[in-house]
Amino acid sequence: MGNASTGGRQRILSGMRPTGRLHLGNLVGALWNWRMLQDEYDCFFMIADYHALMSEYEAPADIAANTREVLIDFISCGLDPARSVIFRQSDVPEHAELHLILSCYTPISWLERNPTYKEQVQQLVTRDIHNYAFLGYPVLQTADIAIYKANLVPVGEDQLPHLELAREVVRRFNSLLGREALVEPQAKLTAAPRLLGIDRRKMSKSYGNQIDVADPPDAIRKKVMAMITDPLRIRLADPGHPEDCNVCQYYKVFDPAAHPDVADKCRNSKWGCTDCKRHLADVLVTFLAEPRAMRAELEAHPDRLRDILADGARRAQAAARQTLDEVRTLVGLGKM
Repeated sequence: MGNASTGGRQRILSGMRPTGRLHLGNLVGALWNWRMLQDEYDCFFMIADYHALMSEYEAPADIAANTREVLIDFISCGLDPARSVIFRQSDVPEHAELHLILSCYTPISWLERNPTYKEQVQQLVTRDIHNYAFLGYPVLQTADIAIYKANLVPVGEDQLPHLELAREVVRRFNSLLGREALVEPQAKLTAAPRLLGIDRRKMSKSYGNQIDVADPPDAIRKKVMAMITDPLRIRLADPGHPEDCNVCQYYKVFDPAAHPDVADKCRNSKWGCTDCKRHLADVLVTFLAEPRAMRAELEAHPDRLRDILADGARRAQAAARQTLDEVRTLVGLGKM
């Protein structure tokens, strides 16, 4: 019952929750890497609407609309439905059934010790997430990976504890059944630039400090001009500290060839922060022109979006059904 990937390639599963349009942090932290992985791996990319419901259950009206927005961002940023399986989680109910089965094998103490759960309970003060689903989201996350027998999960170092818990659940399941029924996923560590929001905090929709991939030029310019720069540079004549300036870090990511010159101008007071931000706005507007054009094309042809999800669901469910049939038989839920 080993790896079910095709063509001898290893399989990858990753996804994002549909809580709104994707921002530049999502782009550089995940989407750029996903786009490159398509050439080497059997890729499954999921819009995790079950996971969104866990925290948005009190006001779920936007989940469907946000799913559409995330799908458009996926495609406009280079994910190719011809090379990857791009699908909505809830279109493949096998996720939910494997989640239920794995929950029987997962000790509650493992979930209660999850540091991410504790942090989210403390930080998401605007939502009541004291529910079973949020406590058990690592089990669903494990099911998401295991249902496709994914070999690898692209993660940053800060996400390794999440994946390790998934590995423990799979390991316990296999051990109790006495066979390698599910694939124990490995981490594919990704080195991604750390892009802060315009206020120098972590870029997040909940903070309202993000620049969205879909933002029009006027919105990009307005947000960039509001960015906090070098807090130690008060006057134009003061020498800057580009290594501590959020704006300079954006040049590193989006215009690396210009970064040395920008850093020199900042450090030696050759231009002010306003000029630096104005030029960065031009860089981002140009950089996002292609995704913006692709978004406009997709929005003009909504049938294509529906076709992508329908085809993704069909392909994902074919793989998921095979795994679930095997698991059901092993745990005594198969045909008599």
